[in-house]
Amino acid sequence: MEEKKPAIGLSWNPKLPVLSSSSTTKISNVYSKGQTDTGSLWKPNSQLVDGLYVPSNDPKKLNKLLKNQAKDTLGKDWFDMAAPTITPELKNDLQLLKLRNALDPKRHFKKGASKSKTLPKYFQVGTVVESTADFFSGRMTKKERKTTLAEEVLSDRNLAAYRKRKVREIEEHNRPGGNDKWKIKGRQSRQRAKQRRH
Repeated sequence: MEEKKPAIGLSWNPKLPVLSSSSTTKISNVYSKGQTDTGSLWKPNSQLVDGLYVPSNDPKKLNKLLKNQAKDTLGKDWFDMAAPTITPELKNDLQLLKLRNALDPKRHFKKGASKSKTLPKYFQVGTVVESTADFFSGRMTKKERKTTLAEEVLSDRNLAAYRKRKVREIEEHNRPGGNDKWKIKGRQSRQRAKQRRH
């Protein structure tokens, strides 16, 4: 009596259909019409064997299929960093990082590629973990923490006061001088007088 060896792993024996001359002409007609798309996941029944897709033997078509399925990464030197999907929140944060020189007068950053208006394609987002030594000095409170960088900047009172002051300075610089200035003041005083009467 023969002993059966225990099967290690899985084995699969597909049932290959017997191809008659009429079925091969059907397959060649499908290829000649150009109805197949090697990049898509859906395949016609003529290309499926037992419900599985069998790639073609042509190396050019196989390489094209592999290129279409390859993930968009930065390369081996950058540990295959993938290009993330850009959501509106991420887009706002990236635009804010480009304009970080205008946010705080006491911080100075490198120029970098700030002149280009395109957003970076490859990047990663992380969270800053404060050390225990900065518990009182460099730590943000729970109220100050927001979900995005843009919300944090908008909620900061010091930055809001700086922005208002800068806007006021720019408006004063662009105001007309000389006689035009007095004409504008006269119109405003007339309007105020009308409002007092009514």
